[in-house]
Amino acid sequence: MKSPLRRRTAIAALLLAPALTACGFSAQTDQVYQPAVGVNDRSGDVDILNALIVSGEDGSGTFAGTLVNKDTTQDATLDTVSGPGITASRTTVDVPAAGNARLAESGDLTLEGSSIKPGTFVELTFSFSNGQTTTMKVPVVEATGDYQDVPLPSASPTSSKSPKSSPSSSPSATATQ
Repeated sequence: MKSPLRRRTAIAALLLAPALTACGFSAQTDQVYQPAVGVNDRSGDVDILNALIVSGEDGSGTFAGTLVNKDTTQDATLDTVSGPGITASRTTVDVPAAGNARLAESGDLTLEGSSIKPGTFVELTFSFSNGQTTTMKVPVVEATGDYQDVPLPSASPTSSKSPKSSPSSSPSATATQ
């Protein structure tokens, strides 16, 4: 016959084992974890992964994400990217069958619009040649840290003229010349 102490120890071990092993209590190992800032959409034939906009200045940015074509026989093309008040400089991007297009590395897709500001989300609609249309809210991040190497759009002529013209028109800049 077992002693009462052994019996109590065995019962305590059985009760504590699930808690100590993180089984069945919504532990972190049971949760989906996405360590990246960008958002994902896997609803169509072309997955849009880690989608975000890297911005060097308010009003413009580079779409940094990966397009993955799950169709193994047909190539896909990103035909248009649009959003409220957003224009894209280049919208066609080829995605080979069973392949991908890494847009953060190429800087091929740049966007402009007043809603593009670091710390905000921008609604974008992606339309593909296979008929897929995906709308998602994409975060805008600053071009620092992990994103400092993403190619940014070149400064627009209006934005590059204003900083240069303001110092020369100020009285203090004229006096020093």
